[in-house]
Amino acid sequence: MPRITRRHFLQIAGSGLLAAHSPFLLAQPAKKKLGVALLGLGNYSTNLLAPALQHTEHCELRGIITGSEEKIPKWQRKYGIKDANVYTYGSMAEIANNDDIDVIYVVTPTGTHKDFAVQAANTGKHVWCEKPMAMDSDECQAIIDACNRNNVTLSIGYRMQHEPNTRTFRQYLETKPYGDITAVSSFAGYAGQGRAADNWRMQKHMGGGALYDMGVYAINSARFLTGREPLSVTGSHPPQRFPNKFTEVDETTLFTMDFGDGLVADCGTSVVKGFNHFKANCEDGWYQLKPMQSYNGVTGTTSNGQTLSPIDGMQQTLQMDNDALAIIAGRQPMVPGSEGLADIKIVNAIFEAAKTGQTVRL
Repeated sequence: MPRITRRHFLQIAGSGLLAAHSPFLLAQPAKKKLGVALLGLGNYSTNLLAPALQHTEHCELRGIITGSEEKIPKWQRKYGIKDANVYTYGSMAEIANNDDIDVIYVVTPTGTHKDFAVQAANTGKHVWCEKPMAMDSDECQAIIDACNRNNVTLSIGYRMQHEPNTRTFRQYLETKPYGDITAVSSFAGYAGQGRAADNWRMQKHMGGGALYDMGVYAINSARFLTGREPLSVTGSHPPQRFPNKFTEVDETTLFTMDFGDGLVADCGTSVVKGFNHFKANCEDGWYQLKPMQSYNGVTGTTSNGQTLSPIDGMQQTLQMDNDALAIIAGRQPMVPGSEGLADIKIVNAIFEAAKTGQTVRL
């Protein structure tokens, strides 16, 4: 299979917690279900988003946008998608005239997010963009500007900020059941062995590697669950386990985030090591999420023996319902574009710190 290039990919076709029935949905009765078109029909759309959209209350799968036309018949048969709601990357501008579609969800490799998200915004449809938001802060800002210019909502696909146990720990910043936070650790990764060289996740220009893929979870959780923004970072890449495979992208990255008030988050990410937790040590105890992020659910535990069990159902269902309700209500989504931008600024700073061996200020 030929090497994927960014140009080739793009040219293939030319916050309150309420609601009585679900306390983690934004409180606003939906007047209608929003129509969602998935842009990119890879693994995440196929195995997670499309199935999750079969259980949402406030939005539904109505369209697809793909560069792989051979996938179209199967998707139409499985989900009953009308011919009029099927687009290629080259024809997606025509979706502007389709009242069935309210939202375009960008689910393509990171290196293509900026171009596709800007195109989506220019159709006048609301934009949901999968994480990580883009390659760098300029690309993130271009997406934000395009959405503002077209007066459409932009939300980033961090399901963790919608996840109930994570939000319970976020409330601890106010209630302080264990006192103030004194130290934080945040690690996200999985025990893989690398992928084929032609897989985009192994290619630097497409946004491959551990820090873009999994590191944003560690970054976002540390920011979200401390309520703080780091002032500086350090970073390093430990010896590789598979140096012949990871020739372009990081296999494992360790980093710290200094919040400037005495609190430092010890963090790491890997695509060859299976660590997956967030822990806050406090004046009078601790609490942790382990796993911190998982398709199979997030579990919380505390120093006094409390257990927060995973919720039933798919996290993506809750995420997309919340994002749909924000659009219907005309309010800011729970995870706006500014969240994606903040994380990518930190990602880029960590890469610089790892390269130079110096602390990088944000």
